[in-house]
Parts: sequence; C-alpha cells; structure tokens
Amino acid sequence: MQQPQTPRLFCFGLGFSPLAFIDLVRREHGPEGWHVAGTTRSPEKAAALSARGIGTHLFDRGRPLDDAAAALAGTTHLLTAVPPDADGDPVLDHHAADIAALMPGLRWVGYLSTTGVYGDHGGAWVDEATPLQPTGRRQKQRAAAEQAWLRLWHDHGAPVHLFRLAGIYGPGRSVIDSVRNGTARRIDKPGQVFSRIHVDDIARTLRASIDRPNPGAAYNLCDDNPAPGHEVTAYACELLGVEPPPLVPFDQAELSPMAASFYADNKKVRNDRIKDELGVTLKYPDYRPALRDQLRQEGHTAD
Repeated sequence: MQQPQTPRLFCFGLGFSPLAFIDLVRREHGPEGWHVAGTTRSPEKAAALSARGIGTHLFDRGRPLDDAAAALAGTTHLLTAVPPDADGDPVLDHHAADIAALMPGLRWVGYLSTTGVYGDHGGAWVDEATPLQPTGRRQKQRAAAEQAWLRLWHDHGAPVHLFRLAGIYGPGRSVIDSVRNGTARRIDKPGQVFSRIHVDDIARTLRASIDRPNPGAAYNLCDDNPAPGHEVTAYACELLGVEPPPLVPFDQAELSPMAASFYADNKKVRNDRIKDELGVTLKYPDYRPALRDQLRQEGHTAD
C-alpha cells in the first residue's frame, strides 16, 4: 500500500505570520510531520531559520530563487506573504511558471493580502462580497496582486485562496510592546475604528482552509471587535499600570504620510465567512484577552 506523501509547505516570505503558521503545523504533527521551507531577503536570517530546521532560500525582487525547480520540488502547500511593489508581484513575476509546474501535486495556495483593498466605507461594515475600491497606492497594488494570483488559478488550476488580513499583532508586535518601548501614541479621530487580528488566529485560519479548500475564495481575517486605536493603547497601559500617552487630535498629530494613510480608510470588517465556511473559532475574538494572555505568558499578572 502506498504511503501518503508527507506534506511540504513552502513560504515566500518567512515573516511573522508564516512563521506562526509553521509553528502551528509543527506542534500538531511534530517536526517530521511537515517538511517546511521558504524564503528571506537576509543571509543572516536565512542562517537562523535554517538552524530551526526550515529549508531557507534567498529571494527578493532583484534576486529570484537560484534554482526554483529544486527549491520548490515536492511542494504540496504554498503560502506567500511577499508584498507587491510598483512593478507587480515579485513572486509571480519571477516564478509563476515554476509554481504552475507544481500542478497537480500542489494542493493549496494561500496569498496573504490586506483588508485595505476594500478602501474607505465611512465606518460601515464590509465583507468578502463588498466591491474592492482601494484608495492608496499600496492598496491598489494589493488588489492588482490578488487578481494576478487568481489568474494562476484560472489559467493553471493552482488552488489559490486569498486571505485579507486586518492589522496584525501578537507577542513582540503588540501595543504592549509599543507602550514599553515608548513608541505608542493615542490619536483621536472621532468615529475612526480599526479591525485587527492576532497572529495565532491567522495561523489557525490558514490551517482550517487547508482542511476545507475552496480555490478562488477570499476570506477576511479579523476579530469581532473593531475599535479605535487609542482605546486599545489605553487598555494596554491599564494592564501595565502606566499612564497612557496623551490623546492627540488627528489634525494635530503630525503623522508621517505612511502613518496618516492608515487613517484614510474607515470600515468595520466582518469575519463570518471564516467561521461559517471554515469552522474557525477565534482564540482571541477581542484584543483584551489577547493582551492579558501575552502578559500571562511573560509571567506577569494581568488581571
């Protein structure tokens, strides 16, 4: 009897979310249950990731994979977190044909996008059926990249899934960390809310999609509680027992163009589809238990 093939995950861009996903599948099945590999831009990071048992290759817009066929050989699941640039999607521009050549053994492809593709809705709710109307340059590049990945599905049958991520946070990249390092600010723009998603729930949703694939589908990844950023910062300060930074009106905040761009769009993002279609139960449906849990994991009492 033929033994089932050990799944092989290849991640373009071994960043915060893909590494959380790798950690999840390894916890489920042990280090030998999945073969994992991926890319980074940094030789130093490549060495560190290789030491963790992740086959690591250098990749960037100006540096395609040295031997793509060898690097991708045997890949059953592919995740990409590489953002588009002014010229398009670097992964597809260099390696679309190499990815297509993995068919029919390629069982699942995930593209990490952003809820920014929906644009501004004046604080109203959006879901996956909402027409895309990206406002800024980066959001428009994301929407174009989504379509490019879907063409890989339409033209070659690659089982592409789109995951539109809200603001990502987790240990090391949470408001608790920004309060501690002195970079937290509290900006007041009345009516402005942001959706967010914990990195652990990103990993759980990707895993659920692998179990219930639906090529061509798009999923919003966010929690149940869109909230103003200044409220989240105030709560983190309360947990840490420190005075929150002053509340600064948006028009007086002197934000960088990049920071100000996050306030250009205002919407609440629905996450019903990951629950109804993928059966996801969020570990952190609200930022409060997530921040308390981070402190507990660090050995602090947060109640």
